[in-house]
Amino acid sequence: MHPVTTPHTTGTLTRPHGQHLHWQELGNPHGTPLLGIHGGPGAHSNPRWSQLADPHHYRLILIDQRGTGASTPNAAHPHTDLTHNTTGHLIADFEALRTHLNIDRWHLLGASWGTCLALAYAQTHPHHIHSLTLLAVNTGTRREIEWITHDMRRVFPHQWEEFRAAAGPDADPRRLPAAYSRLLAHPDPTIRHDAALAWCRWEDTHVATTPGHTPNPRFDDPAFRATFARLVTHYWANDCFLEPDQLTRDLHRITHLPATLINGRLDISGPSDIAHDLAASWPGAHLVIVDNAGHTSDHHGVGQAAKDSLDRMRTL
Repeated sequence: MHPVTTPHTTGTLTRPHGQHLHWQELGNPHGTPLLGIHGGPGAHSNPRWSQLADPHHYRLILIDQRGTGASTPNAAHPHTDLTHNTTGHLIADFEALRTHLNIDRWHLLGASWGTCLALAYAQTHPHHIHSLTLLAVNTGTRREIEWITHDMRRVFPHQWEEFRAAAGPDADPRRLPAAYSRLLAHPDPTIRHDAALAWCRWEDTHVATTPGHTPNPRFDDPAFRATFARLVTHYWANDCFLEPDQLTRDLHRITHLPATLINGRLDISGPSDIAHDLAASWPGAHLVIVDNAGHTSDHHGVGQAAKDSLDRMRTL
């Protein structure tokens, strides 16, 4: 791994409808641009990603997506309107940032939800992309959402029953994101608090497939839980604002681009068949399955594969 570095430049990108998006740059200010697209929906950017990118070669650019991190307004507040927080808006934000920073083409690095966004953005603007490095791959389909929120009961039955019960007695068990989304917008702060806690407990359960897994400390923070839960349920209740199978249907738009698809074999949140099937239809893609890794970008094998990919992409 490369050493973790600190941002040398930060800024705010002002967008329509009162959105103010925090961005930062690390590495070589004059290097090859690399956009880091964080997961969630509802997480935020992390300078630790700098350990994946050669700081002498890459100009690593990170942005907190709408409603997350240091971007405002934050989605945790129930009065924050999410009407203008969709996949289409996020794609437009990335393109606005590219134009703002006077970048012609850049590489993409995405993890988890960030892989879905990277695919959607690249398919919309393929002529501005050098390559894609994707970790814990998903395509945001209804099948994938139902797998995580309903069918995963087959793996964690007791935990799922608690997750289901916290959604309320009238909740459709196959539409739990929508039920939680309603609870997370409730005027009663206790109801919002309990819903965020239950959602994040389930989130930390379905990633717990590797030996020695410990709860993610980020879920100890009530503010993070509120932001994360409200945004992920908003997106999942709306099928990630994508048409059915959109990202596989439109894959032909980017199959000429080089890519590395990296998945942990023990990742059942984003099972490896998603990356495998994409790679099978993508001549420019290299598939890496890390045997003892789950749904994470922190595992050494996953991080090493991402670093190796970015090192290979330096020649482009």
